[in-house]
Amino acid sequence: MSYWDGEMIHEKIYSELLSLLEGEHPWMTILSTTACTLHHGFSHFHWTGFYCVSAHDVLSVGPYQGSHGCLTIPFSRGVCGAAARTQKTQWVRDVHAIEDHIACSSTTNSEVVVPLLWDGNVIAVLDVDSDIPDAFSQQDVQLLEKIAQLIAQRYPSCPSFFIR
Repeated sequence: MSYWDGEMIHEKIYSELLSLLEGEHPWMTILSTTACTLHHGFSHFHWTGFYCVSAHDVLSVGPYQGSHGCLTIPFSRGVCGAAARTQKTQWVRDVHAIEDHIACSSTTNSEVVVPLLWDGNVIAVLDVDSDIPDAFSQQDVQLLEKIAQLIAQRYPSCPSFFIR
């Protein structure tokens, strides 16, 4: 059972984000605004942010809200690395059950990581952690995927150094 099962809040957050991003193009502005909107929109989102591709098969922390995150994550490790490596959403109800989970925060219990794809390449991942076990609903995951797709489709002006 998830912590938050309200479809209306998801629609409200998405509409708010669309409004905030209207006409915006700078990559860091888009990522920062998205992280802030999501983090403050859901009480069970305890760390919300992006890891951007910074070198071949390496993610580096980008705009985020919450306590300090890991600074770099290789594609070969952890939930963020798995999302980048497989180009598929990772929905982890219990991070302690994942053998190679990277504990950037010892209080994290559940996590969702969604890859942002541009021209067939991973350019970043959207990472949301919660201190609550099994905190995320199907609606949460769908919203995060919809937002990742929005950013990648509507704002393909990301710096070329993000491309692997």
